[in-house]
Amino acid sequence: MTQDRTWNRRRLLMLGGGAAAGAAFGLGAKVATASESAPTAVPTSSRFDLTQPSYDLFRHATLHDARVQQSFCFDNVNRRLFVAQLKDGSADSSGDLCITQLDFSGNELGYMYLLGFGHAVSIAAQAVGTSTYLWTEVDVNSGARGKRLARFRWSSGTTLSNTSSALTKHSPVSDATETTCAIDPVNNRMAIRYLNTAGSRRYAIFNVNEVAAGNYSNRLADFAQPSDSAVFQGYTLYGSYVYQLTGTAYGADNPSPGNAYTSSVNVNTGALTQRAFTGAGSTLTYREPEGMGVYRTAAGEVRLFLGFASGEAGDRRSNLFYKNVLV
Repeated sequence: MTQDRTWNRRRLLMLGGGAAAGAAFGLGAKVATASESAPTAVPTSSRFDLTQPSYDLFRHATLHDARVQQSFCFDNVNRRLFVAQLKDGSADSSGDLCITQLDFSGNELGYMYLLGFGHAVSIAAQAVGTSTYLWTEVDVNSGARGKRLARFRWSSGTTLSNTSSALTKHSPVSDATETTCAIDPVNNRMAIRYLNTAGSRRYAIFNVNEVAAGNYSNRLADFAQPSDSAVFQGYTLYGSYVYQLTGTAYGADNPSPGNAYTSSVNVNTGALTQRAFTGAGSTLTYREPEGMGVYRTAAGEVRLFLGFASGEAGDRRSNLFYKNVLV
């Protein structure tokens, strides 16, 4: 069943606040040893039912640059939305990124450029008062992926290099050769997806504030990413579940309604809990799944967001949809 739905008064609940930039940095970086980071447990939570319909936030939003979106995130406190893409005019291998701030109707409010950071498979936002701090991968490796995490204050119109003093760098998993993160804004936890030196792709769960303070000793969970031959396109965290998005763009070998799937993974067991096809945005042109995020509205409804790129080459657009049924 196609899950496209007209977005109606639900949107009124989504809009909760303004936008602005602010100040203050986190502290950096103590590397955890294996003995310091034995997993404990994440309290059991409800989970999103991935078989339920998806609803539109917006379609066909124009980003600051014209390339495909890679991921997105919400500052749940200050009601801000950020979308990441590779920078126009830069080689993919450079790891140069563009971050666009959008309002919840898809209008551009600002942008930043990040040079030598990575691929932006997943980004995260953390509120500090009225300021937003972004978390991204940084220090691009030979595979065009970031080796560590960077935390920095959002400042529209700014260009940061990977050596900027405005960054605080973190290595929560000491043997990671690739590192990205996602934040659960409801429970203040961070999921880190990493590739270790043994070539294993894994997730680790931490408390956001502890990572920001450079304390990586309290690893709440650590488990292997479930095996899946589909193309990985994003993830996020809510409660005791990591959510994943897979699939590829429409084409001769992948016609509409496409091959996009969502899945949930229990962080305490590492077991795949649910996997479901999604037809969200099935009528889009191109339609490549790109990114996931969690947001809680001002009215208290928690939403699992799925991102899709659309449009023609040289004019790609951003599209966000959400699910809101918890079980």
